[in-house]
Amino acid sequence: MDRRELAPLIDHTVLGPETTPADVVDVLEAAETHGMNACIPPYALEEVAEAYPDVTLATVVGFPHGQHDHDVKRDEGVAAWKAGADELDVVINVGLLKAGRHEAVEAELQELVAAVPIPVKVIIETALLTDEEKHAACEAALAADADMVKTSTGFADGGATVADVELMSEYLPVKASGGVGSYEGAMAMLEAGAERIGASSGVEILEGAPEA
Repeated sequence: MDRRELAPLIDHTVLGPETTPADVVDVLEAAETHGMNACIPPYALEEVAEAYPDVTLATVVGFPHGQHDHDVKRDEGVAAWKAGADELDVVINVGLLKAGRHEAVEAELQELVAAVPIPVKVIIETALLTDEEKHAACEAALAADADMVKTSTGFADGGATVADVELMSEYLPVKASGGVGSYEGAMAMLEAGAERIGASSGVEILEGAPEA
């Protein structure tokens, strides 16, 4: 896959706790230059959305632990959409999932999906889950009519793996995120069934790809 083909599959990301407005602009400039999408903190959306109309803007909801009250998650998603987000990446409540309260996880996701007219990706945080729990999380996302499932926030130990992408792709399109830092790593995820890559090293990934 050459750079032109790969670029629109990458969400070039900046979500660290010290992310400044200048950091956000740097990511957006790179995304615009190379034809990537961008995933940025919610606080920055309103300020930058109109300045980068050609960049698909994703942001996060319930980030990074997914433990927000469900009404807060819904309202956060609506606010992000109104501020200019094109896509939302929402973290599931891992604690509820691990407690076996799958219906509550599904209901929370369903409420958010119904509240916004933009795609919702569900971050299931695979590093914290057993395979059985990964299946349950994907089933909840599918039942809630989410658009994609995403492996990781990048803030738990461990990130995307080929095995997890293969498992998750049985249910919905997959965004592989967490620890994907090279062209070879990105291609391994795409070959396993991922349809999107989330990475803070989007430029480096593209630089490793063959030119068109």
